[in-house]
Amino acid sequence: MRPIPHAAGLYLAVLQLVFALGWTVYAIYLPRLAASVGISAGAVIVILMLDQVIFTVTDFSMGVAADKISRLVGRLGHWAAAITAVSCAAFVALPFIADTHFGAVALLSLTVIWAVTSSALRAPPLMLLGKYAARPAIPYLASLAMLGLGIAGAVSPYLALVLTKQDPRLPFVIASVTLMLVSLALAKVERALAKQAPANNEPPKTVDRAVPAPILVFGLAIVILAFGFQLHFFFNSGPLFKKFTSDIGTLMPVFWVGFSVGMFPASLIAKRWGGLPVMGAAGLLGAIAIVLMQSATALPLTIAAQLVVGASWGCILMSAFTAAAALGATGHEGKTTGLLFSALALATFARMAAGASGALNDPTLAAMLRWAPIACWAVAGALLVALSAAYVRRPRTVAGASSP
Repeated sequence: MRPIPHAAGLYLAVLQLVFALGWTVYAIYLPRLAASVGISAGAVIVILMLDQVIFTVTDFSMGVAADKISRLVGRLGHWAAAITAVSCAAFVALPFIADTHFGAVALLSLTVIWAVTSSALRAPPLMLLGKYAARPAIPYLASLAMLGLGIAGAVSPYLALVLTKQDPRLPFVIASVTLMLVSLALAKVERALAKQAPANNEPPKTVDRAVPAPILVFGLAIVILAFGFQLHFFFNSGPLFKKFTSDIGTLMPVFWVGFSVGMFPASLIAKRWGGLPVMGAAGLLGAIAIVLMQSATALPLTIAAQLVVGASWGCILMSAFTAAAALGATGHEGKTTGLLFSALALATFARMAAGASGALNDPTLAAMLRWAPIACWAVAGALLVALSAAYVRRPRTVAGASSP
């Protein structure tokens, strides 16, 4: 048995952490930066939605490009670092253009450049796991990589408190320099993974590649599940905690604690059965936990339910990366990982659009949004579990499934 490349997983965790914190810095300061160049507060959400539209397109495109570029070992790392240099230059310039004559145009232009180029560090680095890591190790390595997102999510509320009244220039410089330094190590990690890769890394013999229209099922499921997460965490969690306490800032990270812990035991199941069944089971578990959270009559039960919801989302995301690696094996890992990131961006856009539409101000729509996460996770989860259960009984079909 080949050793698990823990160093690569930890590197990807750091990369995801730094990248996510950079986005947090951007989101914290964007209203102030927009106001400094004469852009109205109401236009800020439009800029954020534009970012997600760009991510939806470029994440998939970067993933497809990564498949072609990574055919020469080490080339992907250098390519990603070069594009990241452009991304960091655009990012660090954002707080410095307020006093220029073309402030608003410059801000929007730099934002678009940053959004387009930042996709180089979303799908491409994670596709390396599917391309080079031994199949049984991928769920665990995906858990390690996603741990960076969990930590970033947990510290973001505190980061917002610290940075809100600070000059934005120093945080932007620190975030850009840190991300650039981390990205420079990607080529080394790529070579290390390629060196340890199995000589004949066969496609996985799990149900992921055997269900009907696997790419369509995967993409649709992750959009629905991710939309459910967006609605629950950003719209519903705060009000549910407010029923018992006003200390929302301290309790919001509870979700990310569950997220960070829940992935690792679930990776053992994904190792055996594949990503799609775990995605489905986690979706059903999360739907039940949200019901319990909404009907809770005490704060401890609300916190416990939120921990389970967070763990469920962690399992969904970890198993989604596992499924992406399986569906892309071999040679299309970037394409399927890019599809995953595009689906996540699309779900984020949908949540922002729902907020911007004023749906929360309409009692009927607000009530629908309260139950929408449950419906999203229950429907998508039931579909994936049903498909997986039907095909797990057919090992010959699974073993002989073809790649996309």
